[in-house]
Amino acid sequence: MTKLEPCLCGFSKAFANCCQPIITNDSANTAEQLMRSRYSAFVLGDAKYILKTWHSDTCPHDFQLGQSNWLNLTIHHADNDTVSFSAAFHAGNKTMILKETSRFVCIDKHWRYIDGDCTVTAIKRNDLCFCGSQVKYKNCCGKTYSNET
Repeated sequence: MTKLEPCLCGFSKAFANCCQPIITNDSANTAEQLMRSRYSAFVLGDAKYILKTWHSDTCPHDFQLGQSNWLNLTIHHADNDTVSFSAAFHAGNKTMILKETSRFVCIDKHWRYIDGDCTVTAIKRNDLCFCGSQVKYKNCCGKTYSNET
């Protein structure tokens, strides 16, 4: 990524001024910042950062990144220690949407992901597009990705 490209997490700031320093320095100031930086790390395939920011009590020992192409992040609600979001991704021949309410804890000034309640469903052709356009998926981002229906 170039320093001027928009951040992967969806903020209008450049990646170099948004998630990159958080990933580099493990310096999230809020649960939402950690969640956004972890999403960016998933997009980049940075398993090391994802594992580093996972609470040791809940971190899986067999974690591996999948072959997903992450497409979009939408934050629905964030408070002190929880973040509700949806993230669209393409895996195989399906575009999916992950909806999660994640829980975080701050330990020694470092935010850590504990766990979350999530669902993953396929995006259907006539669903509203994940990008927020208010257009059906088939007439928007679905032109790029072919879904099984």
